[in-house]
Amino acid sequence: MKTLIKKPLYYLLFLLSISFSYSQKTTLDTEKKIDKIIKNMTLDQKIGQACLKGTSSRSKGLSDELKNDVRKGLVGAILNLTEPNLVFEIQKIAVEESPNHIPLLFGRDVIHGYKTIFPIPLGLAASWDMELVEETSKIAANESYSRCINWTYAPMVDIARDARWGRIAESPGEDPLLASRLGVAYVKGFQGNDPAVPGQILACAKHFAAYGAAEGGRDYNTVSMSESLLRNVYLKPFEAAAKAGVATFMTSFNDLNGVPASGNRFLLKKILREEWKYDGFVVSDWNSVTEMIPHGFAADEKDAALKSASAGLDMEMTSLSYAHHLKTLIAEKKVSEKQLNEMVRNILRIKFRAGIFENPYFKDREKFSLLTANALQTAKNAAIKSCVLLKNENQILPLKSSQKIAVIGPLADASREQLGTWIFDGNKEDSQTPLKALQNSFGQNNVLYASGLSHSRSLSEEGFSAAIAEAKKSDIILFFAGEEAILSGEAHSRANINLPGLQEKLIAELQKTGKPIVLILMAGRPITLGAVLPKVNAVLIAWHPGTMAGPAISDLLLGTANPSGKLPVTWPKEVGQIPIYYNHPTTGRPADPKTFVAIQDIPVEAWQSSLGNNSHYLDAGYEPQFPFGFGLSYTTFSYENLKIEKTSLKNNDKLNVSSLITNTGNTTGTETVQLYVRDITGSIVRPVRELKDFIQIELKPKESRTVQFSIPVSDLAFYNDQMELKTEPGDFKVWIASHAENGLEGDFKIE
Repeated sequence: MKTLIKKPLYYLLFLLSISFSYSQKTTLDTEKKIDKIIKNMTLDQKIGQACLKGTSSRSKGLSDELKNDVRKGLVGAILNLTEPNLVFEIQKIAVEESPNHIPLLFGRDVIHGYKTIFPIPLGLAASWDMELVEETSKIAANESYSRCINWTYAPMVDIARDARWGRIAESPGEDPLLASRLGVAYVKGFQGNDPAVPGQILACAKHFAAYGAAEGGRDYNTVSMSESLLRNVYLKPFEAAAKAGVATFMTSFNDLNGVPASGNRFLLKKILREEWKYDGFVVSDWNSVTEMIPHGFAADEKDAALKSASAGLDMEMTSLSYAHHLKTLIAEKKVSEKQLNEMVRNILRIKFRAGIFENPYFKDREKFSLLTANALQTAKNAAIKSCVLLKNENQILPLKSSQKIAVIGPLADASREQLGTWIFDGNKEDSQTPLKALQNSFGQNNVLYASGLSHSRSLSEEGFSAAIAEAKKSDIILFFAGEEAILSGEAHSRANINLPGLQEKLIAELQKTGKPIVLILMAGRPITLGAVLPKVNAVLIAWHPGTMAGPAISDLLLGTANPSGKLPVTWPKEVGQIPIYYNHPTTGRPADPKTFVAIQDIPVEAWQSSLGNNSHYLDAGYEPQFPFGFGLSYTTFSYENLKIEKTSLKNNDKLNVSSLITNTGNTTGTETVQLYVRDITGSIVRPVRELKDFIQIELKPKESRTVQFSIPVSDLAFYNDQMELKTEPGDFKVWIASHAENGLEGDFKIE
């Protein structure tokens, strides 16, 4: 139903006085309008714009206290209000009754879909498909806008090198180039070319910064790293998002080298404002301002307000240190009113860009529907492209439609769990599960089902006998394993990342039937598979694939769709290898397969020595289970004829490299061709490889195509120990590869 709200004459005149067109705006015009508003604001009202008030994602209703605060102009934005009638009620108060008639922003965590749930961001990253990611976030924006949300706290662009960290599920992975491109795609999808257009919403790059490097993979924990590592890896996706015009930034919970992010002047002023010239606004994470007190960085709430305001934090989420203390701090001349004016200016600038002065009541929201046919088809495509085939022994996949299959495992028909973390508004009733989809594809009579375990953490063997009985009657076992959604995401770090509960034991029992096993994993992170991998014939990681998990997985298992996903993270053999990532620096004694000594190779009473004399684990070696960029297909691809146009380059040149890629199999397939470079010698130790570009191509059987890469030499620059961004002369290696541990290798130099 369309909600009509009359605007009084004084409000229409007010709108006329500050009318704003995004497409025709000039910075000067906008700033003049902001000047006019700020001039008319009291100190309390200015502080109010810096306050993001909200409640739990489950809360309902509006308190009289909140309505009165809005009426007085003491609130700038509201979190977790998604009932349109309530949004209109409180917005009407802001627009018509507050002193300066400034509309509110309405924020919500829309991380990988609103009602139509797409794969978790780590899963979407495995697609390596920027157009797809942009389309999913556009649909999420449309659905959110229809429910009166105009600001999302996404994308998360934290680099994650530790699979124990629960929030790796929300991450774009471990590589700064891939993460940067994904971040830009999310921003474009959420905001479009103009965030003021109905159906688009404001994006927020989070968590600034280095949250993904939390010590031990423990959420909210400390981060210590060199500035060169920070700049060369962890800041790159944030800079890309800033350049793409992301409307807002969110600070992280962690401290960085001893200074919590919400009070970190180096991050918020030096990097974000001075170096990147960012002109959006910065919001804290939930209570992260006052959490600087238990951090031991702020003495009390007043000190927290002082340190955050002084560092350049514009808006405080949910905690009230600004509301309680900024006025006093200004009176004491510890914070200047000029500083506060700049905070308010940053916030109002984004409100103008969002078009909410002209469109406070979500014009045309009824044009955007939930769970449309297009949205569901996109969700299915996203789930298909996110799945990564990790093992396919003797080409056991794809299945034949005539096979009798036993569907077993706690996640085969878990409609809620397949949606994954951070889905406040998704409904399990909208999910299409793998069991139901396989029954549709194979026919009810050819699908035998027993969960075996009631949920992923179950320690009961009660269902084992039924599962084994069904397995014995089948031609092949499809075991749906992994983690429930609640086991990943914020505050859900794990010290061990194996299959929880008795899943491994059930797989071992099923192996005794002699039937082949296809393992389909649904999880928010890589899962260590040391004991499991030899027992199964195929492995497909589906992550948490979202609403359309079932039809997507069914199509992949039947071969209607061909797997094309590639890992966005390095997959460890053992948790003890973590952190593990492909773009690591080399050492003075790098691991060498020729000299590696495994634990079982050491003679009893061996002479004490350094054994292999290189960097490795005796029990886990030095290689991952699966490398970054890895992913199998139902077809095969050959890489031939590497060509480097010029092997000696100058700073203003481009590195032009090509290779012939051929589909050598019998099935049409998509390959993500990856370009890696290594700087052999640098003023600081350089990574063994760095991803510099990638291209996706679809090839028919026996079809060949020359893939050409052209990257500026400036893309090889890095921050040295003096924090100078330079491309250094010297020798380089280049690979065109299908993942981070193989490829055609060549050499070039920069003069």
